[in-house]
Amino acid sequence: MTTRGLKIALGVSVALNLFALGAGATLYVSQARIAQQVEAQTRAPREGSPQRLFDRLSPEERPRIRAAMRASALAARPDFELARDRRRDAIAMAATEDFDPERLTALLAESRAADQRGRARMERDTVALLATVEGQDRVVLADILKKRRDRSRTAAPGGDRMAPPAAE
Repeated sequence: MTTRGLKIALGVSVALNLFALGAGATLYVSQARIAQQVEAQTRAPREGSPQRLFDRLSPEERPRIRAAMRASALAARPDFELARDRRRDAIAMAATEDFDPERLTALLAESRAADQRGRARMERDTVALLATVEGQDRVVLADILKKRRDRSRTAAPGGDRMAPPAAE
């Protein structure tokens, strides 16, 4: 190869290496920036989360309110677990050859009743807690009475959430 050809090959090689180096640096910087954004989003409490609610409470009341809410949730937990178990049993039975409409209806009724007991217990405890809190803390805690949509529901076409099932 001639010296002129070697110079051209060297120039092309240097240009390609610089291009590859720039592309690699861009990829590295972009990836690091995306990783930081994902980490920030996963660490930040979501809107309506209990952590956001606690952050808005006065520091003096925060530990007492957190302990009361935790105790209420733990007391209602058996009812919610029973509700989930009965619903799982109903789903499993509905998918088998041993399908029994009366038993399925009974399992679903047990599930609903257990869920309602758990919700009623938590609402009673919330009302009792609200009676012990004053001022801005009560305003903040009033948000826990808002009914939140079930996040397990899928979105219907058009972006709207599915309507809750009709009451019997």
